[in-house]
Amino acid sequence: MKHRPRLVAFDLDGTLAESKQRVSADMGELLSRLLQKMPVAVLSGAGWPQFQKQFFPALPLDANLHNLYIFPTNAAQCYVYRGEWKLQYDRSFSETERSTIDQALTEGLAKVVLAEDPAQLWGSRIEHRSLGQVSFSPLGQQAPVPAKQEWNQKNNDLRKKLREILADKLPDCTVSMGGLTTIDITHKGVDKGYGLRRLAELSGITIAEMLYVGDALDEGGNDSVVKATGIQTHQVFGPEETAGLIAALLR
Repeated sequence: MKHRPRLVAFDLDGTLAESKQRVSADMGELLSRLLQKMPVAVLSGAGWPQFQKQFFPALPLDANLHNLYIFPTNAAQCYVYRGEWKLQYDRSFSETERSTIDQALTEGLAKVVLAEDPAQLWGSRIEHRSLGQVSFSPLGQQAPVPAKQEWNQKNNDLRKKLREILADKLPDCTVSMGGLTTIDITHKGVDKGYGLRRLAELSGITIAEMLYVGDALDEGGNDSVVKATGIQTHQVFGPEETAGLIAALLR
């Protein structure tokens, strides 16, 4: 790799782990070794509770958490470890804003004929993640990967249409597609690019010295917004490729 970063930022689902699946112990060990060399950030549409279930159990007990930056809910929040996990900033929605978003979702889903629950549902379809993000998942928040893959192949055009409708109805919000089925809604301008700019402030490392690793960097993908920051990027197609990249960085 020609670019030798001083900090590496990762997407979570599809990059460090399969969608909403636990990060493997092997991946956790690789990340721990990387944390000994440089700061690491993880930016995801997942909320903080999901990080606690999906990400942290994979890290060894001696991992250098002081070098780790966590950006849940598409960077609407940031946590750093200083003896305990501390919230650095929080771009949460007000109760009025959340009600407006819920109404826009109700109207948008009716327009694209997704208002009815599917025959099989895995949890709530609409989730207020740490109050900084509202997420819609057509099959429910806990749907298994095979079901989401099948839905994506059949209905991703509907998801794109819904995103466009919501973006029009919610001009003060950023509306993006996350993972295989989800639509994420945050404050206007709050996305992974915003998170990287805040990361530069917090770490003292310029964006030009960073590397972003994700599985959805193509136009329209939920990682593509980071390109506007000028950061160097590396596209992967799953955790196995990510593990190979980290191993190369460690060498």
